[in-house]
Amino acid sequence: MYVTTDAGAPWLIVGLGNPGPEYAANRHNVGFMVAELLAERVGGRFKRAGKAQAQVVEGRIGPPGPANRRVVLAKPMSYMNLSGGPVNALKDFYKVPVANIVAVHDELDIDYGVLRLKLGGGDNGHNGLKSMTKVMGPDYHRVRFGIGRPPGRMQVADFVLKDFSSAERKELGYFVDRAADAVECLVIDGLERAQSTYNS
Repeated sequence: MYVTTDAGAPWLIVGLGNPGPEYAANRHNVGFMVAELLAERVGGRFKRAGKAQAQVVEGRIGPPGPANRRVVLAKPMSYMNLSGGPVNALKDFYKVPVANIVAVHDELDIDYGVLRLKLGGGDNGHNGLKSMTKVMGPDYHRVRFGIGRPPGRMQVADFVLKDFSSAERKELGYFVDRAADAVECLVIDGLERAQSTYNS
């Protein structure tokens, strides 16, 4: 199903993760990492968003002119499995159509550092997506950041709540930067262009 976006409406870019310093470097928090880099790019600092249980940065991305987009960058301050409530509150407050929402999240079924962009679909067991879909349906964009599968018999829950390995951290900055580029391309140029450029 193809859903058209509203060119005049703002975009809500949601980095999924868990709040608190003990989670900051976890694989499950790569969405926060991408959102924080995008906030640096627009020159903003995250602040509490009114009554919504989230932190936000408002800004613009893209060149001057018709391709310039108003964006709201968000980090839900609920835990991952409750992300839908804060995201839905921000959607309503900023009057963002569901098709202008982008969830940036970790993805187990993709190799480390590989990106996949898509619109809609299932949650693939990801609790943040499951919570978002429950409150507003599945028709939002996803930027899926591959973290790979756990080694050996390690449980998925343990794997996603561990920090990236020392080997992974050597390339993490590059991959987070590339994911931020992909978000900008999606918002400015559309899904098809972003997929052809970043779906490696």
